[in-house]
Amino acid sequence: MVARVVTLAFQGVEARRVDVEVQLTGGEVKFMLVGLGDKAVAESRERVRAAFAGLGLAMPARRIIANLAPADLPKEGSHYDLPIALAVMASMGVIPPDALAGWAAVGELSLDGRIVGVAGALPAAVAAGSMDLGLICPKDCGAEAAWAGDVRLLAAPSLVAVINHFRGTQMLSPPKPGPMVDGARVPDLREVKGQEQAKRALEIAAAGGHNLLFCGPPGSGKSMMAARLPGLLPPLTPEELLQTSMVHSIAGLIAKGELTRARPFRTPHHSASMAALTGGGIKAKPGEVSLAHNGVLFLDELPEFSAQALDSLRQPLETGEVVVARANAHVRYPARFQLIAAMNPCRCGNGGAGRGACGRAPRCQSDYQGKVSGPMMDRIDLQVDVPPVTAADLALPPPAEGTAEGAARVLAARRLQADRAAQAGNGAAALNAQADGDFLDAIAAMDAPARALLSRAAEAGNLTARGWIRTLRLARTIADLEGEPSVRRLHIAEALIYRRVSPGMVMSGA
Repeated sequence: MVARVVTLAFQGVEARRVDVEVQLTGGEVKFMLVGLGDKAVAESRERVRAAFAGLGLAMPARRIIANLAPADLPKEGSHYDLPIALAVMASMGVIPPDALAGWAAVGELSLDGRIVGVAGALPAAVAAGSMDLGLICPKDCGAEAAWAGDVRLLAAPSLVAVINHFRGTQMLSPPKPGPMVDGARVPDLREVKGQEQAKRALEIAAAGGHNLLFCGPPGSGKSMMAARLPGLLPPLTPEELLQTSMVHSIAGLIAKGELTRARPFRTPHHSASMAALTGGGIKAKPGEVSLAHNGVLFLDELPEFSAQALDSLRQPLETGEVVVARANAHVRYPARFQLIAAMNPCRCGNGGAGRGACGRAPRCQSDYQGKVSGPMMDRIDLQVDVPPVTAADLALPPPAEGTAEGAARVLAARRLQADRAAQAGNGAAALNAQADGDFLDAIAAMDAPARALLSRAAEAGNLTARGWIRTLRLARTIADLEGEPSVRRLHIAEALIYRRVSPGMVMSGA
């Protein structure tokens, strides 16, 4: 007789069905595990043996063959321990074989028979529900898996508890979802004195989901303003919350089933490798761009990142996803993030003008800023120079408006974008930064003066085709913040300034 238990193999945030088949045969007493498993899967045999010994169960003195089907699908991780153990117990008659029908299982075993938490409980529960299966998972993962919704769950603390449940001697109650917690406190924009243009750019970026670069000397407030961006952003929608939480679940970042509607704000160090940013490694784990999905990726000291790491962001910024290619698999992760970056104008930090100017300007600036490739810079919608904060700025009282006022304007602009996307249907982008094609042409209808100004900028060679589209998106966001139904010349002019194209130069050269 062959005992079968369903489990799951993770490929990105997707979970594929794997059948664990166990058969007891004659011949040499041996526990064989086949099915293209990695080192952690191969070690499951010893953890299962030890867990059985901890329960006082002896492994059958027969040849045990455990097959993980399909055999050509790579299997990684320790969550195969529990389904293998359950299949062996079903083949031994410890658990009625038909009792496991309709259930999938994930979990790691400790040597004393306890079931230890594993990463990926939420996507496992979602996948089990889509297959009309229940999920047996560790007790520590129950609160996380319960967020999957209407899925049958058994959150067991140990193998003994699972055996007793299926024998009917001790019933396990279904777990409840973990708490919805508030995000970390975000400092207020009212604490930033001066830098009105930079704060305006920050609000525009928040309203449309645009990429933003601050360039200025040390101490001008670049990182300070970036840290206040999360306070301007609206909370995650239910759909975004599920998408983001599934990525964090795969990465093992959900503790005690706690979710938050605060958007992710990831700040990797500039020594981060390409694999750390975009994902990869031995097990193709999600990188920072995926952990920032539906949120913000802040790169401080942008030119200090390696050129390879920065250029690896170009594709995710366009497509909203990352594909980690391996010889035997392609793993896909979502990566729809907003890039916020900060940099000094040159290596010494001060640039080529004003007090403390760089003595090697302008070459020092061009060499330093040249570390960021042109195609990468073309993907940044707003490029803002942040001047030094003067003593007069610091002596001013706190500004009248802070994060709360800016967040209200951002929310109103985003609601306009969401309403337009809902009316258009067909998967139209909910944010201006993602609008494209006919939808962008429809929502960013320009009056004649606006179209003439944008055309002159393109003809003067100051805009690439990508720059044209991104300028149009940016102008649409500026118009949304002002409640304007159409894009006017003033909106195009401001958008061109943020693209570092001077409307005055365009007009004089026409």
